[in-house]
Amino acid sequence: MTTRFERPATVPQAARLLASGRWAMLAGGTDLYPAHVGRPVATPVLDLSAIASLRGIHEDDRGWTFGATTTWTDVIRAELPPLFDGLKAAAREIGGVQIQNAGTVAGNLCNASPAADGTPVLMALGASVVLASERGERELAVEDFVLGSRRTALAADELVVAVRVPARSARARSAFIKLGGRRYLTISMTMVAVTIDRDDAGRVVHAGAAVGSCSAVAQRLPALEAKLVDAASGSDLAALVDATDLASLTPLDDLRASAFYRLDATVTLLRRALASLVPSP
Repeated sequence: MTTRFERPATVPQAARLLASGRWAMLAGGTDLYPAHVGRPVATPVLDLSAIASLRGIHEDDRGWTFGATTTWTDVIRAELPPLFDGLKAAAREIGGVQIQNAGTVAGNLCNASPAADGTPVLMALGASVVLASERGERELAVEDFVLGSRRTALAADELVVAVRVPARSARARSAFIKLGGRRYLTISMTMVAVTIDRDDAGRVVHAGAAVGSCSAVAQRLPALEAKLVDAASGSDLAALVDATDLASLTPLDDLRASAFYRLDATVTLLRRALASLVPSP
């Protein structure tokens, strides 16, 4: 039996097909194909790669919009402000170059792996996910979209059309650090992402911090974010990090690392990430 395959050219066409039944979504294919090695794809396949409006990076007064099928290579090559340095760093950690060429920003979120490199960075950036269906559009914060290991808030008749990052000042900076058993092509023991924005006097007016691979889903660290906001110019932001900021994390003991090691390493990585965001004199 041949599996049904559809390749719509527009979002309304895709939404109409999604409303008609269950589909396996195909964008870059870096999740779908490996999951079916040695066996056919039994579910009808909806290929989103022909929808031109889903790919690209755009800026407006509200901030930045990353189309759902924008690839990680697109992110790496784009001329983006320092606010996205952390996202570019994460993009370079997502598999090898071939995966970066095919894998998409939305696909990394929809896969909902606890070790997905893009998720904590997008959380720290305060990003939201735009979902579309025949019922209309809705927008969810990344932390409300990714619900757990392999679980998202995506309804059966919805597709992700974009990821939005709110506007920040030209002084905004971000960083991402990943710790694994080797330098490249590794699943992380822990990963951290931080974002800092400052006013003209150098005071911190916005902070975002998130950790991946230390719970069933990446998590923001609101206690640390609250401590960082209002820090004066010249403050040692790294010194504000404390183990109690990680109270919401539930790391596993597994073959990669113990829970104790993951938490201890996470504190160190957060301090290093924040230290890297000190503005140049």
